Amino acid sequence: TNIVDKLTEKVGADRYSMYVMDYGAPIGYRLALKHPERVESLIVQNGNAYTEGLAAFWDPIRAYWAEKTPERREALAGLVTLETTKFQYTDGMGDVAHISPDNWVVDQALLDRPGNKDIQLDLLGDYGSNVPLYPQFQAFFRERQPPTLIVWGKNDKIFPEPGAHPYLRDLPNAEMHILDSGHFALEDKLDMMAPLIRDFLDRKVCN
Repeated sequence: TNIVDKLTEKVGADRYSMYVMDYGAPIGYRLALKHPERVESLIVQNGNAYTEGLAAFWDPIRAYWAEKTPERREALAGLVTLETTKFQYTDGMGDVAHISPDNWVVDQALLDRPGNKDIQLDLLGDYGSNVPLYPQFQAFFRERQPPTLIVWGKNDKIFPEPGAHPYLRDLPNAEMHILDSGHFALEDKLDMMAPLIRDFLDRKVCN
């Protein structure tokens, strides 16, 4: 968050709309807590801010948060393998033919760099630090009411659809579109999502 904050200041971005997804959601929301006045709008795609969105996929990760033993850490090692990387791109997609294998091949080449497995396991452990901040994220939504577009792949097992609907408790005017897609919905549904995003920004920000 601090790195992104410094980048926005370096480029002079004193107002911005944020597209938040996966790990990027709590980074964006932490940034919003630092500078709530700078957030013009939110586009949320499979990015969690509610405990309802932490489903079974997270059980072994939550076990590691509770007790950071070597055994529980090693139990997460499968999450950085080619099988899991490909799963993230293909599981639940409306049309797998839309997904280029370059995605998981390139990602895995980077994941397999020396020392990177431990970095990824550290990140999985550290993600737990976001959960206590969920009430603060939700208070930001309620108090600031940023215009919000939610475009969510409903078949995502990592951040499943039940994590999308609670946003409406705090952002009742949010526009929600639940898509027949998976985790990386933009790879699958660009033809649907891009017009939704453009229209949303045209109406809510660019006027």
